[in-house]
Amino acid sequence: MKKRSRESLSPELTPLIDVVFLLLIFFMVSTVFKKNELALLMSLPEASKDNSVSQVKNVHYLELTSDRLAYNGKEVTIDELKNHLASITNKTEPVELRVDKNVIYDKVINILDMLKNSKLHNLSLITNQK
Repeated sequence: MKKRSRESLSPELTPLIDVVFLLLIFFMVSTVFKKNELALLMSLPEASKDNSVSQVKNVHYLELTSDRLAYNGKEVTIDELKNHLASITNKTEPVELRVDKNVIYDKVINILDMLKNSKLHNLSLITNQK
């Protein structure tokens, strides 16, 4: 009878490393990353139907509902709002934007673009506090 030589029984690591890298590549390719639009979760308030706005000196108030746009408590059109924003000489004056939670975000983005084009960067978004 022939004696068997003792060989060490250890698993080969090379195929295991290949499988691990294949799994890593698979998960990297199939992962869905969050979009930047989901970075801020906000609960926007109901815009009041009251036309009275407490005026603080040099603050511009914008209210946006699904069917109405108001500037400093008075209903305006988009073109009138552009004219009002262009007529502001002190570009550091604060602008407070109150948006109804049922408003389509496309309208909000259009208003924000108008403010940016008018070089008004001191903006406050009014929301409900949780």
